[in-house]
Amino acid sequence: MLLALATGAEIEAHLERSKTVVIPIGSNEQHGPTGLLGTDWLCPEIIAHEAQKTSDLLITPTFNIGMAQHHLDFPGTIALRPSTFMAAIGDWARSLAHHGFTRLYFLNGHGGNVATIEAAFSEMYAEASFAGRERGFACRLRNWWDLKGVMPLASRLFPTGHGSHATPSEIAVTQWAYPDSIKSANYAPQIAPTGPIREARDFRARYADGRMGSDPGQASPEKGGELVAKAVEGLIADVAAFSAA
Repeated sequence: MLLALATGAEIEAHLERSKTVVIPIGSNEQHGPTGLLGTDWLCPEIIAHEAQKTSDLLITPTFNIGMAQHHLDFPGTIALRPSTFMAAIGDWARSLAHHGFTRLYFLNGHGGNVATIEAAFSEMYAEASFAGRERGFACRLRNWWDLKGVMPLASRLFPTGHGSHATPSEIAVTQWAYPDSIKSANYAPQIAPTGPIREARDFRARYADGRMGSDPGQASPEKGGELVAKAVEGLIADVAAFSAA
């Protein structure tokens, strides 16, 4: 079920059978010459929306702006400061907890979000601890590529040139879901350089076309479909385990 397309009464009924909710979360940032700006929020959204078609999952609207300051020298990138990001995550979580959700599962699509999301969780747990509250809501963060079976499949599909940003796996997922938005480019070099991530000007100087260690030219809608199917399988199982914990 998609929360945005449900009514309040339907959410009340869902809470009678499940206190778990899935929150796709990502970032709106450059993904090289052919990657869509929304790649990092589109991937978890695509996977979560597919999963709810065959399971009793409740999916919130996608949290589509994240911690992407290092991409700001590329037009179209929108970023939140870590402190702003933490505050927004906290308000999302508290809103859902207010209605009775006790298991908040964040499906993430941007590696740069991880530290801040985990810090937001720690802040909320500390808030409850200092207030002396009874056991409250629990949060889990899972990157979609860390779902069971996804990375082994990506390694088989892309044995070289996978990289860490504008990867062929994430580009393939968006190609599968949005075939009318497939882009092409001549990459030079074919496999991009890799290195550290710092501030925006340093990033643009190191990675001129925005890629990191990747060759997105290997992506295809067919490979994306395989990755989505594997991720959906992993997501359903992981949410079930979290709900039971």
